[in-house]
Formats: sequence, C-alpha cells, structure tokens
Amino acid sequence: MAKTIDGERFKQMICAAAAAVDERKEDINELNVFPVPDGDTGTNMALTLGNAAAELHKVENPTLGKAMEITSSALLRGARGNSGVITSLLFRGLTRSLKSAGSEFDGGALAAALTEGVQTAYKAVMKPAEGTILTVSRVSAEAAFKTAQKDRDPEKVLQSAITAAREALPLTMQQNPVLEKAQVVDAGAFGYIIILEGMMSALTGKVRSIAMNLQKPKTPSAAAASADFSQYDTEEITFAYCTEFIADREDKTRSVDKLRSFLSSIGDSLVVVEDDDLIKIHVHTDTPDLALGEGLKFGRLSRIKIENMQEQLERKQRDAVAQGLPRRRSAEPEKRYGFVAVAAGQGLASVFGDLGVDCVVEGGQTMNPSTEDILGAIDQTPAEVVFVLPNNKNIVMASEQAAALSEKQVIVLPTKTVPQGIAALLVFEPDRDPDLNREEMMTAVAAVQTGQITYAARDSSFDGRDIREGDFMAMLEGKLVANSQKFEDVMVRLARSMCSRKSQFITIFYGEGATPEQAETVREAFAKEAKNAEINVIDGGQPVYSYIISVE
Repeated sequence: MAKTIDGERFKQMICAAAAAVDERKEDINELNVFPVPDGDTGTNMALTLGNAAAELHKVENPTLGKAMEITSSALLRGARGNSGVITSLLFRGLTRSLKSAGSEFDGGALAAALTEGVQTAYKAVMKPAEGTILTVSRVSAEAAFKTAQKDRDPEKVLQSAITAAREALPLTMQQNPVLEKAQVVDAGAFGYIIILEGMMSALTGKVRSIAMNLQKPKTPSAAAASADFSQYDTEEITFAYCTEFIADREDKTRSVDKLRSFLSSIGDSLVVVEDDDLIKIHVHTDTPDLALGEGLKFGRLSRIKIENMQEQLERKQRDAVAQGLPRRRSAEPEKRYGFVAVAAGQGLASVFGDLGVDCVVEGGQTMNPSTEDILGAIDQTPAEVVFVLPNNKNIVMASEQAAALSEKQVIVLPTKTVPQGIAALLVFEPDRDPDLNREEMMTAVAAVQTGQITYAARDSSFDGRDIREGDFMAMLEGKLVANSQKFEDVMVRLARSMCSRKSQFITIFYGEGATPEQAETVREAFAKEAKNAEINVIDGGQPVYSYIISVE
C-alpha cells in the first residue's frame, strides 16, 4: 500500500485517469441532456486529459515538481469545452497546492490539494450551479479532508473521496431541474468520478492500461522492432508530423484493424507492424496526440518519436499537444482592433472574414477548440485589442482562459451562437473605445434571436417530450420548440415561434445535409410569417445543424 506519492506515481495517476475517461467517454456523452450529435462532455474531458497524458509520457521518472508543472500547463492549454476547462481548473488548484510538497506527498497533502482544486474551480465560474461537477468535487474533497484528519494514507483518502462522489452523483438529479426532467445524472460529475477511479487504479497498481502499468516493459520482438520506416520521402508529405511508437498489446481484445482505420483517417504514410505482443506504428499526421491516444488503449508505449516535417505548419495549435508547447510568437500590432471568431463551415468562416475577422478558429458544436487553439489565434492577430467571439456557450470558458494567458488586451464577448457573433460585428465602430464597443456589441447580441434545426442522435425524453432517434429538432435560443419525423413540421413551428410583424432582418444559413432547394422552402416559411422582413439565404456549410437562422 502506497504511503506517499512521488512524481512518477503522480504521472501514472494522471495517465490512468486520462485512459479511463477516454475508455468511458461515450458513456459520459450519453448522459448529455440534449440528444444532439456533438462531442460534448465526455469527448472534451478525454481530449483535455489526453493532452496531459501525452506530455507526461515524454518524461521518464519525473520529479514531483516536474510532473505538476507538465500536468497544469498541458491541461490549461489543452482544455476544451466547459467540462474540460473546469477539469483543468480542478487540477490547476491541486497542482498549485502540491508544488511545495517536495519530492512526495501523503494523504493529508492530497486532501488539501483536492480542496484547493475545488476552490480554484468555484472562483473561476461566474455563477456556479448545484448539481454539477463542482458540487460532486466539493463533496468529494470534504470527505477526503475528514478522512485525512484521522488517517493520512493516500489510498484511504482517495477512496473516501470516490465513495463520497458516488453518493453525491444521484443527488445531482434533485439539485438540477434540467437533469431531474431528463432523469439523468450530471455528465461532468460522472466523468469526475471516472477520473478519481482512474487515479486510484494507478495508486494501487491495479490497472491494465499502458499509461499506468507498473511492470517492467516487455522486450520488443524482432518483427515489430525491426520494421523500417526510413523509406518515406518527407518532401512528399502533406501532414506536419512523422509519428512513430511501439505499443504493448496488453489488451489483446482490441482490434488492430480498427486502429489502422483510425490512423488512416487522421494521416497518411501509414505502416502498422504487429505480432502477439507488440504493435509498431508509423504515421504522418497533424494530430500525433490522437495517434498516441489510440495506441494507449492497447498498452504501454515506448520508443515514441515525433518529428516536425514542415515548419510552416507550426501554426496548427493542436500540434502543441504532442510536440511540446512551442515558444509563442505574437504578431506585432498593425492596428488598434482585431477579431477572433470560432465557427465551423467554410461558408460561415467566409462570412466572418468578410466582416473583418482576422482569425477564424475552426470549431463549434461538434468539436470545441482548445484554449491553446484560441490563444494561438489571438497571438496571430496583429492588433492591440483583440475581441474574441466564441459563438458557442461551451467555448466561452476556454476563450476566457486564453484571454488570461495572452499578453495582449483581450475582450471576450460571450456570444453563444453564430448569429450573435455576426450581430456584434455589425455594430462595431473602430473609433469607439473598447469598453463602449463591448457595451454596444453586447446590446446587439441581446437583440438577435437564434433558431436551429438539427436531428436527434438517440432516443431521449426532454421537457416532457419524447424524442426519437432521427427526429428533426427545432430549437430557439437553445430550447426545444418542436421535434418530428417530418422536416416540414419543425420548420413551420420554428418560423412561427421566431417571427412577428416587427421582424425586419432574417438570415438563413444552411449546412451539411441541406440543399439549396430545401433552403428555399425554409425561406418561404419564414417569409410567410414575416411578410415585411428582408431575408437572406447563405450556404454556411456548418455540420450538425442543418439550419442556423437569425431573426432581428
């Protein structure tokens, strides 16, 4: 039984947590109240923790201070979505508390660190709500603190935290009215329990995953170790990073064919050599972190080598995860104001570009960009003051984290939809001071309505409605207006809900799965409800939402 935790053991605990969340991310996603086909909580938590695991795996036997530094930095910069940001905050407080612990710490220090993590997360959330990951992490830390007063064994302290978290999880349904209606527990809270359980598995040594296997690594077999990847000519490479590693086949039930398929989807020049004990991988990719993460599912990684083949692709922020955080270069100011906006779809990106946005970060409902992605865009914007438009409620916190890291003056406008971001840009005046611009832009944000049409990814029950997989769903300001197997039904209901005689401007962005012909029928439905409004139809190209509609 481990009486203290040193740097190597802490590394194993974080990597075990990352592997556990990645393994269960779909279970976490299934708890999301709305059945929209997006990445959301589990995916964001897995990607956030995966960043830290990828960085930690580069360091053999780190000191406690080094492990803390790597974990805090990687989680902060790699945080995606609100769940990822809150997870990073919980660990930022934890690692800050343990920085003065020396070379190792016991259960008492662990309890204090869990408590500081909770305090850090609560301070960063403007309006902390009960029945969330914050609630469960607080209850968990309180239990750990009580146990540590009697017994400073880290396993007992962590186990008490897990037990308390499990007991608090069902109560989230009673504390949060939305969860109570949907009859599900909070997804982020469930994910946090998986994190704690992953850490416990590494602390006790009872883990199978590579990140935390405490046994001596196996000797590579001749077939896997001798695979020659030198044949590839880097001048022909279209992806930025040459990634090679060996994975132990500890989980022999996993399909190597699925691994090949996944790696083919994120890169080229793929070679996978396998035998009964090992798999050796070579792939050229822009996302080596994802390749390593997939390899981690099989077993312990060794002989990791990542080489940058095209320096001009350094601008891709995601590469920072696996290549180490490069020295940031901030563009010299060429003007007073600049803009960064988040959007998915070439059409939407073009609209923001036409409105003067300097950098469009690809992302949205299907993939929340990381703090590092947004920070990189801020750095590239040649302006003294940079406005950031997240255009999604799940990207606001990551944008605020990026703003705090930037050396520039950054103003985050908490826009929750693309139409809100566009409305803000339309009233911007370059001669106004920053605070007045922010005030006027947020007034414009409040004046625009946003409607969306998408489909249900699974059966669900929400707000008294039974939703079937494949249903078309119409939403107004994030609230469900109608759902039906018939597109025309939800389209008409949405038009009636959004329009009035006072409606003046309507913009219809159609995305993947929609056609110009169908978009015309949507235009006609809105024109019928708002006879005097000016209506524009634009090919936005956005995923997930067939239509994004603004009414002013």
